[in-house]
Amino acid sequence: MPLSPIPTEAFEKIALGIDRPEDIVVGRDGRVYASDHRCAVAELLPGGAFRRLGPKGGAPNGINMDAQGRIVIANFGIYDREAGPLQRFDPVSGEHETLLAEVEGRLLTSANYPVIDRAGNIWCANSTHAETWPQALDGREDGFIFVLRPDGTADVVADGLKFPNGLALSADEAFLFCAQTSGADVLRFPILGGARLGTGERYGPVLGRLMRPGESADNHGGDLGYTDGIGFDAEGNLWVCLPAANKVVAITPDGAVETVIHDPSGKIVNHPTNVAWGGPDLKDLYIGSIRADYVLKARSPVAGQPQIHQL
Repeated sequence: MPLSPIPTEAFEKIALGIDRPEDIVVGRDGRVYASDHRCAVAELLPGGAFRRLGPKGGAPNGINMDAQGRIVIANFGIYDREAGPLQRFDPVSGEHETLLAEVEGRLLTSANYPVIDRAGNIWCANSTHAETWPQALDGREDGFIFVLRPDGTADVVADGLKFPNGLALSADEAFLFCAQTSGADVLRFPILGGARLGTGERYGPVLGRLMRPGESADNHGGDLGYTDGIGFDAEGNLWVCLPAANKVVAITPDGAVETVIHDPSGKIVNHPTNVAWGGPDLKDLYIGSIRADYVLKARSPVAGQPQIHQL
Protein backbone atom coordinates (compact mmCIF):
# COMPACT_ATOMS: atom_id res chain seq x y z
CA MET A 1 0.00 0.00 0.00
CA PRO A 2 1.47 3.41 -0.96
CA LEU A 3 2.65 5.55 1.92
CA SER A 4 0.81 8.80 2.45
CA PRO A 5 3.26 11.74 2.52
CA ILE A 6 3.36 13.73 5.76
CA PRO A 7 2.97 17.48 5.12
CA THR A 8 5.45 19.72 6.90
CA GLU A 9 2.66 21.61 8.67
CA ALA A 10 1.69 18.38 10.45
CA PHE A 11 4.90 18.49 12.50
CA GLU A 12 5.19 19.93 15.99
CA LYS A 13 8.51 21.28 17.23
CA ILE A 14 9.32 19.96 20.71
CA ALA A 15 12.35 20.10 23.03
CA LEU A 16 13.20 23.61 21.85
CA GLY A 17 16.79 24.47 22.80
CA ILE A 18 18.15 20.93 22.72
CA ASP A 19 21.70 20.61 21.36
CA ARG A 20 22.26 18.45 18.25
CA PRO A 21 19.40 15.94 18.72
CA GLU A 22 20.72 13.43 16.18
CA ASP A 23 18.55 10.54 17.35
CA ILE A 24 15.49 9.58 19.41
CA VAL A 25 14.42 6.40 21.16
CA VAL A 26 11.06 5.59 22.79
CA GLY A 27 10.91 3.09 25.64
CA ARG A 28 8.31 0.45 26.41
CA ASP A 29 6.95 2.73 29.14
CA GLY A 30 6.44 5.57 26.65
CA ARG A 31 9.31 7.73 27.88
CA VAL A 32 11.10 9.48 25.04
CA TYR A 33 14.84 10.21 24.92
CA ALA A 34 17.02 12.13 22.49
CA SER A 35 20.73 12.54 22.05
CA ASP A 36 22.03 15.88 23.32
CA HIS A 37 25.54 17.22 22.94
CA ARG A 38 25.63 18.53 26.52
CA CYS A 39 24.81 15.39 28.52
CA ALA A 40 24.50 11.62 28.35
CA VAL A 41 20.93 11.81 27.05
CA ALA A 42 17.94 14.16 27.24
CA GLU A 43 14.45 13.05 28.25
CA LEU A 44 11.64 14.66 26.26
CA LEU A 45 8.80 15.49 28.62
CA PRO A 46 5.04 15.72 28.03
CA GLY A 47 4.18 19.23 26.93
CA GLY A 48 7.32 19.68 24.85
CA ALA A 49 10.00 20.43 27.45
CA PHE A 50 13.13 18.34 28.08
CA ARG A 51 15.61 17.62 30.84
CA ARG A 52 19.24 16.59 30.61
CA LEU A 53 20.34 13.37 32.28
CA GLY A 54 23.80 12.09 33.13
CA PRO A 55 27.26 13.46 32.36
CA LYS A 56 28.56 14.40 28.94
CA GLY A 57 31.01 11.65 28.07
CA GLY A 58 31.71 12.29 24.40
CA ALA A 59 29.70 13.51 21.43
CA PRO A 60 26.39 11.60 21.75
CA ASN A 61 25.03 10.75 18.33
CA GLY A 62 23.00 7.62 17.58
CA ILE A 63 21.21 6.15 20.59
CA ASN A 64 19.15 3.05 21.18
CA MET A 65 17.79 1.04 24.08
CA ASP A 66 18.39 -2.51 25.26
CA ALA A 67 15.76 -4.88 26.64
CA GLN A 68 16.54 -3.68 30.18
CA GLY A 69 15.73 -0.07 29.34
CA ARG A 70 19.34 1.14 29.36
CA ILE A 71 20.35 3.62 26.66
CA VAL A 72 23.25 2.68 24.40
CA ILE A 73 25.11 5.74 23.10
CA ALA A 74 27.36 5.95 20.05
CA ASN A 75 29.71 8.93 20.35
CA PHE A 76 30.66 10.63 17.10
CA GLY A 77 33.97 11.83 18.51
CA ILE A 78 35.32 13.33 15.30
CA TYR A 79 32.76 16.10 15.78
CA ASP A 80 34.88 17.34 18.71
CA ARG A 81 38.21 15.88 17.55
CA GLU A 82 38.19 13.32 20.34
CA ALA A 83 37.57 9.60 20.81
CA GLY A 84 34.16 8.13 19.98
CA PRO A 85 33.45 5.22 22.35
CA LEU A 86 30.30 3.14 22.67
CA GLN A 87 28.70 3.89 26.03
CA ARG A 88 25.62 3.01 28.06
CA PHE A 89 23.48 5.08 30.43
CA ASP A 90 20.87 3.75 32.84
CA PRO A 91 18.17 6.42 33.37
CA VAL A 92 17.00 4.62 36.51
CA SER A 93 20.29 4.24 38.39
CA GLY A 94 22.22 7.01 36.64
CA GLU A 95 25.11 4.67 35.86
CA HIS A 96 27.14 5.85 32.89
CA GLU A 97 29.75 3.44 31.53
CA THR A 98 31.98 2.86 28.53
CA LEU A 99 31.24 -0.45 26.85
CA LEU A 100 33.86 -0.35 24.12
CA ALA A 101 36.62 2.09 23.19
CA GLU A 102 38.39 0.04 20.53
CA VAL A 103 37.85 -3.13 18.53
CA GLU A 104 40.60 -5.34 17.10
CA GLY A 105 43.09 -2.66 18.11
CA ARG A 106 41.26 0.06 16.20
CA LEU A 107 40.22 3.09 18.23
CA LEU A 108 36.57 4.08 17.94
CA THR A 109 36.58 7.69 16.77
CA SER A 110 33.18 8.02 15.13
CA ALA A 111 30.78 5.47 16.56
CA ASN A 112 27.54 6.41 14.89
CA TYR A 113 24.43 4.32 15.41
CA PRO A 114 23.80 1.22 17.57
CA VAL A 115 21.06 -1.37 17.16
CA ILE A 116 20.44 -4.31 19.49
CA ASP A 117 19.06 -7.72 18.53
CA ARG A 118 17.05 -10.19 20.60
CA ALA A 119 20.19 -12.06 21.63
CA GLY A 120 21.65 -8.88 23.12
CA ASN A 121 24.28 -8.28 20.43
CA ILE A 122 25.00 -4.59 19.86
CA TRP A 123 25.72 -3.78 16.22
CA CYS A 124 27.27 -0.38 15.56
CA ALA A 125 28.99 1.60 12.81
CA ASN A 126 32.29 3.47 13.10
CA SER A 127 31.94 5.87 10.20
CA THR A 128 35.50 7.02 9.51
CA HIS A 129 38.98 7.65 10.84
CA ALA A 130 39.25 11.02 9.08
CA GLU A 131 40.89 13.61 11.31
CA THR A 132 38.25 16.29 10.82
CA TRP A 133 34.55 16.34 10.03
CA PRO A 134 34.96 18.19 6.65
CA GLN A 135 37.17 15.34 5.41
CA ALA A 136 34.76 12.60 6.44
CA LEU A 137 32.50 12.59 3.38
CA ASP A 138 35.15 12.69 0.65
CA GLY A 139 34.37 9.13 -0.43
CA ARG A 140 37.04 7.38 1.61
CA GLU A 141 36.33 3.72 2.34
CA ASP A 142 37.63 3.53 5.91
CA GLY A 143 34.38 2.91 7.80
CA PHE A 144 33.38 -0.36 9.41
CA ILE A 145 30.61 -2.13 11.29
CA PHE A 146 31.42 -3.88 14.56
CA VAL A 147 29.52 -6.07 16.99
CA LEU A 148 29.72 -6.25 20.78
CA ARG A 149 28.36 -9.54 22.07
CA PRO A 150 26.82 -10.15 25.51
CA ASP A 151 29.93 -12.11 26.54
CA GLY A 152 32.07 -9.01 25.98
CA THR A 153 33.77 -10.14 22.78
CA ALA A 154 33.83 -7.70 19.90
CA ASP A 155 34.79 -7.93 16.23
CA VAL A 156 34.79 -5.89 13.06
CA VAL A 157 32.17 -7.61 10.91
CA ALA A 158 32.16 -5.42 7.77
CA ASP A 159 35.00 -3.21 6.57
CA GLY A 160 35.97 -0.81 3.79
CA LEU A 161 32.66 1.08 3.83
CA LYS A 162 31.88 4.62 2.67
CA PHE A 163 30.86 6.31 5.91
CA PRO A 164 28.52 3.65 7.37
CA ASN A 165 25.84 5.43 9.35
CA GLY A 166 22.33 4.36 10.43
CA LEU A 167 21.61 0.67 11.04
CA ALA A 168 18.38 -1.33 11.13
CA LEU A 169 17.48 -4.98 11.60
CA SER A 170 14.85 -6.78 9.55
CA ALA A 171 11.88 -8.00 11.59
CA ASP A 172 13.15 -11.58 11.50
CA GLU A 173 16.74 -10.44 12.23
CA ALA A 174 17.97 -12.24 9.13
CA PHE A 175 19.54 -9.05 7.73
CA LEU A 176 21.33 -5.95 8.97
CA PHE A 177 20.81 -2.81 6.87
CA CYS A 178 23.33 0.04 6.82
CA ALA A 179 23.10 3.53 5.33
CA GLN A 180 26.33 4.23 3.47
CA THR A 181 26.33 8.02 3.62
CA SER A 182 28.94 8.87 1.01
CA GLY A 183 27.70 6.03 -1.17
CA ALA A 184 24.23 7.66 -1.20
CA ASP A 185 22.75 4.22 -0.70
CA VAL A 186 21.77 1.46 1.73
CA LEU A 187 23.55 -1.89 2.06
CA ARG A 188 22.01 -5.17 3.23
CA PHE A 189 24.11 -7.79 5.04
CA PRO A 190 22.94 -11.34 5.85
CA ILE A 191 23.42 -12.13 9.54
CA LEU A 192 25.34 -15.35 10.08
CA GLY A 193 25.81 -17.56 13.12
CA GLY A 194 28.05 -16.26 15.88
CA ALA A 195 26.88 -12.68 15.29
CA ARG A 196 28.79 -12.24 12.06
CA LEU A 197 27.87 -10.77 8.69
CA GLY A 198 27.95 -12.12 5.18
CA THR A 199 28.77 -10.07 2.09
CA GLY A 200 26.77 -6.86 1.75
CA GLU A 201 24.82 -5.80 -1.33
CA ARG A 202 23.00 -2.62 -2.27
CA TYR A 203 19.36 -2.52 -1.17
CA GLY A 204 17.24 -0.38 -3.46
CA PRO A 205 18.70 2.26 -5.78
CA VAL A 206 21.19 5.06 -5.25
CA LEU A 207 19.11 7.74 -3.50
CA GLY A 208 20.58 10.90 -4.98
CA ARG A 209 23.80 12.51 -6.06
CA LEU A 210 26.83 13.68 -4.08
CA MET A 211 28.10 17.25 -4.01
CA ARG A 212 30.16 18.45 -6.94
CA PRO A 213 33.59 20.01 -6.30
CA GLY A 214 33.16 23.57 -5.10
CA GLU A 215 29.41 23.25 -4.62
CA SER A 216 27.90 24.81 -1.52
CA ALA A 217 26.11 22.49 0.88
CA ASP A 218 23.41 25.14 1.27
CA ASN A 219 22.89 25.91 -2.43
CA HIS A 220 21.88 22.92 -4.50
CA GLY A 221 18.82 21.46 -6.20
CA GLY A 222 17.61 19.41 -3.23
CA ASP A 223 18.65 16.15 -4.85
CA LEU A 224 21.62 15.25 -2.64
CA GLY A 225 21.51 11.63 -1.59
CA TYR A 226 23.71 11.47 1.52
CA THR A 227 21.96 8.82 3.61
CA ASP A 228 21.79 8.97 7.41
CA GLY A 229 19.43 7.28 9.87
CA ILE A 230 17.15 4.44 8.78
CA GLY A 231 14.25 2.54 10.33
CA PHE A 232 11.63 -0.01 9.35
CA ASP A 233 7.91 0.50 9.67
CA ALA A 234 5.51 -2.38 10.39
CA GLU A 235 4.81 -2.91 6.67
CA GLY A 236 8.46 -3.51 5.79
CA ASN A 237 9.20 -0.10 4.30
CA LEU A 238 12.69 1.13 5.14
CA TRP A 239 12.59 4.86 5.93
CA VAL A 240 15.82 6.65 5.01
CA CYS A 241 16.77 10.16 6.11
CA LEU A 242 18.46 12.40 3.53
CA PRO A 243 19.59 15.38 5.63
CA ALA A 244 21.25 17.42 2.89
CA ALA A 245 17.97 17.33 0.93
CA ASN A 246 15.69 17.95 3.95
CA LYS A 247 13.91 14.78 2.95
CA VAL A 248 12.87 11.35 4.21
CA VAL A 249 12.16 8.60 1.69
CA ALA A 250 11.07 4.99 2.07
CA ILE A 251 12.38 1.98 0.18
CA THR A 252 9.41 -0.36 -0.22
CA PRO A 253 9.74 -4.17 -0.03
CA ASP A 254 9.70 -4.33 -3.84
CA GLY A 255 12.58 -1.84 -4.11
CA ALA A 256 10.62 1.25 -5.13
CA VAL A 257 11.34 4.61 -3.48
CA GLU A 258 8.60 6.87 -2.14
CA THR A 259 9.08 10.35 -0.69
CA VAL A 260 7.42 10.49 2.73
CA ILE A 261 8.61 13.91 3.93
CA HIS A 262 10.18 16.81 2.03
CA ASP A 263 10.74 20.38 3.12
CA PRO A 264 12.81 22.16 0.43
CA SER A 265 13.02 25.29 2.57
CA GLY A 266 14.38 23.46 5.62
CA LYS A 267 12.35 25.77 7.86
CA ILE A 268 10.66 22.87 9.65
CA VAL A 269 12.32 19.63 8.52
CA ASN A 270 15.91 20.80 8.80
CA HIS A 271 18.58 18.18 8.07
CA PRO A 272 16.61 15.14 9.34
CA THR A 273 18.93 12.44 10.63
CA ASN A 274 16.86 9.72 12.29
CA VAL A 275 13.30 8.44 12.65
CA ALA A 276 11.74 6.69 15.64
CA TRP A 277 8.22 5.52 16.44
CA GLY A 278 6.43 5.40 19.77
CA GLY A 279 3.03 5.78 21.41
CA PRO A 280 0.54 3.00 22.23
CA ASP A 281 0.01 2.27 18.53
CA LEU A 282 3.62 3.02 17.47
CA LYS A 283 2.36 5.78 15.18
CA ASP A 284 3.90 8.71 17.03
CA LEU A 285 6.76 9.64 14.72
CA TYR A 286 9.84 11.49 16.00
CA ILE A 287 12.55 12.96 13.77
CA GLY A 288 16.00 14.01 14.95
CA SER A 289 18.33 16.51 13.30
CA ILE A 290 22.02 17.27 13.11
CA ARG A 291 21.33 20.98 12.68
CA ALA A 292 18.00 21.97 14.30
CA ASP A 293 17.70 22.80 18.00
CA TYR A 294 14.42 20.91 18.31
CA VAL A 295 12.87 17.50 17.69
CA LEU A 296 9.92 17.02 15.34
CA LYS A 297 6.82 15.01 16.20
CA ALA A 298 3.87 14.01 14.00
CA ARG A 299 1.52 11.11 13.38
CA SER A 300 2.84 8.47 11.02
CA PRO A 301 0.66 6.94 8.27
CA VAL A 302 1.88 3.50 9.37
CA ALA A 303 3.15 2.07 12.67
CA GLY A 304 6.83 1.52 13.26
CA GLN A 305 8.39 -1.92 13.50
CA PRO A 306 8.65 -2.72 17.24
CA GLN A 307 12.20 -2.64 18.56
CA ILE A 308 13.63 -5.05 21.12
CA HIS A 309 12.93 -2.55 23.93
CA GLN A 310 9.31 -2.12 22.81
CA LEU A 311 8.31 -5.80 22.73
